[in-house]
Amino acid sequence: MQLFTLTNRNGMVAKITDFGAILNELWVPDKNGKLDNVVLGFENLGDYELKSPHFGATTGRYANRIAGASCVIAGKEYKFPVNDRGKNCLHGGTKGLDKRRWDAQQIESTNGSALKLSYVSADMEEGFPGELHLVVEYTLTHDNAVEITYIATTDKPTVLNLTNHSYFNLSGAHSGTILDTELWLDADSYTPVNEDLIPTGAIDPVKDTPYDFSTPTRIGERIDQIAPGYDVNYVLKHQEFELALSASAVDPKSGRKLEMFTTEPGVQLYSGQYLEEPVRGFKGPFPKYGAFCLEAQHFPDSPNQPQFPSTLYTPDRAYIQTTIYKFSNV
Repeated sequence: MQLFTLTNRNGMVAKITDFGAILNELWVPDKNGKLDNVVLGFENLGDYELKSPHFGATTGRYANRIAGASCVIAGKEYKFPVNDRGKNCLHGGTKGLDKRRWDAQQIESTNGSALKLSYVSADMEEGFPGELHLVVEYTLTHDNAVEITYIATTDKPTVLNLTNHSYFNLSGAHSGTILDTELWLDADSYTPVNEDLIPTGAIDPVKDTPYDFSTPTRIGERIDQIAPGYDVNYVLKHQEFELALSASAVDPKSGRKLEMFTTEPGVQLYSGQYLEEPVRGFKGPFPKYGAFCLEAQHFPDSPNQPQFPSTLYTPDRAYIQTTIYKFSNV
């Protein structure tokens, strides 16, 4: 595994690996200028291969879940690895994009330090049709943002849903829980799920539910009402393909603020409820609720739910996405 380091004029540091195109560390100043790593990760390749809950990963070919580990593409049924709850395909299968070695090169950028990662996913890799050519570029900008752009092309009809699966703790990666983090989402609705975390097909309002973050609210304020925690897709209000401010999170202790901009129609909020032993990071185990994820994405199980925005891509339709995580202090 190679580790690449990006820096900017303000002292921010991003470390990215060519294994899984993973964001391994992200050092961000707090309100007093003190740098801390605000993403969860591991020190060695073996942990990423064997026990990572997708820390910092470029996740795909299909991020999130596909019900029954199968779908129909261009009139033909395709089956994928079953790696979730004994029946579904999660995050692209048993050896998804986060467990592949990518070609990496540092490149010139006018607004910061950048890394380009490329990977060719073979036809029928993990059951997905089409030879897929992927490029992911990370740019650490001089205004303290991590900008991630994705471009993919296929030679056959296929389904595709990519995301960055970073686990954030704005107080620092080993500083306790994120229950006091104040979260805002630009979403008035969400996709409710069944007992297997597959969307029912409905799009329900968040108003008067524990899922409502349309005004800034502590992540832990109502988490006991949906035990064990949040793992749900929100329907963002902006138009698909429009880059827009879609979420923000503020840590009252450190003063760090995270803003997420994305072109994607949804964001999966995960509150880290399964972060317990044996998941250990740089300084030991992570606690339950030790981080949160904001995974910009298309909706779970879209290939089986035609009422959701399409995740079908063809040789004449390229996949293009931009997601930005921008940091400041309050």
